[in-house]
Amino acid sequence: MTPQPALDRLVHALQRLPGVGVKSASRMAFHLLQRDRDGALQLAQALQHAVGALKHCRLCHTFTESEVCATCEDPKRDRGQLCVLETPADQAALERTGAYHGLYYVLMGRMSPLDGIGPKDLGVAQLLERLQCDGPDAVREVILATNFTAEGEATAHVIGQLVRSLGLKVTRLARGVPIGSELEYVDLGTIAHALVDRR
Repeated sequence: MTPQPALDRLVHALQRLPGVGVKSASRMAFHLLQRDRDGALQLAQALQHAVGALKHCRLCHTFTESEVCATCEDPKRDRGQLCVLETPADQAALERTGAYHGLYYVLMGRMSPLDGIGPKDLGVAQLLERLQCDGPDAVREVILATNFTAEGEATAHVIGQLVRSLGLKVTRLARGVPIGSELEYVDLGTIAHALVDRR
């Protein structure tokens, strides 16, 4: 078969997406080229615009087109609560619940000693500096909302200890049995955490 550098480049580029292997990338590429060329152009333009326009918020590190994101600028948010998350995607998920009305701090990752990622790589010093501000906007509670992976737990533990040393209240997202699930189908670790974290 004749080499097709343009097609190969597209497939290779699509493989950079999480969870996308060669077959999925090829299927996407052929679909866009064969059935949805307008969609392919829209996707290319949207990606190019987003990469050029989006940057990190000066205060919370989430993605924004301005220096400070709309959430940080919103006067209706509770400035006494600060939720610490790993990624902007985690922040977006929490926002969709409509249950949280405080501010955020996005670490843009999690601690991973094997990969050489420590607290300084996650901007923890900047977080602690923010927590030491006084006045009406002073933070009263830090909510640790890192993921429940080994790295996420380690990150929450380290940040929790540092925040407690400042005399601030620290809470962690609860773990437990998902709504609508039946106990016999829930994994044992989740059931055990639900028992420990019962209220």
